[in-house]
Amino acid sequence: MRIHHEDITAVSVPRYGVLEVTFADGTHGEVEVIQYMQGPVFTEARTQEGFAAVEVDPESGTVVWPGGADFAPDSLYARVRTGAWPPMMNSPVA
Repeated sequence: MRIHHEDITAVSVPRYGVLEVTFADGTHGEVEVIQYMQGPVFTEARTQEGFAAVEVDPESGTVVWPGGADFAPDSLYARVRTGAWPPMMNSPVA
């Protein structure tokens, strides 16, 4: 398995709605994600308990929640590095 610099190696929840992530290249930071957790796949993950159940999936290199919800690691990496979401993530998904 090839590791990419934007693969997530660690995740924690400093507060509801916010992830603290560490990437394979050592980059780390906090990302507020709750407003982007839209749609039925995020139903459980949007609860306090569900949000806290986030884990790193080492195979995909990203964060995952019970029920299969996840985010693309490159989107989270861009947010931590630049302070902005990539263009396709600028507005929450309906």
